[in-house]
Amino acid sequence: MFGLTIEKLVVVALLAAVVIGPRRLPVYASRVTALVRRLAVRASDAARRAENETGIAALRDDWTTLDPRQYDPRRIIREAWAASGAGEGVAATPGDRDAASGPASTILERHVEGEWVTVGSSGHPRRVWVPAE
Repeated sequence: MFGLTIEKLVVVALLAAVVIGPRRLPVYASRVTALVRRLAVRASDAARRAENETGIAALRDDWTTLDPRQYDPRRIIREAWAASGAGEGVAATPGDRDAASGPASTILERHVEGEWVTVGSSGHPRRVWVPAE
């Protein structure tokens, strides 16, 4: 910020302590503290007024609507499948075969035979369903 480093801030603080003096330094420090507090209050008031006048909620309140995890394709497809009612009696995953019932599950069993295989490195393993041939 403004090209200031810790070393430069220390030099400025030491210079201010020498110029202002040890007697007046606490007074000026309290004035700077009060100024910073007033600026923070005014900034929060301005943000609140802008939100009230525009009617637009601040982004900090809308993080849940901006959460990218809600756009998981697996969840979207699962919800659409359940909403359509087309998945009744059909196993959604190979592990759900036992829960499925009806004639569609017997048809699916032929296509679902296979096994889970672990692929990838040991640091990032991934399970992949490999159908039997």
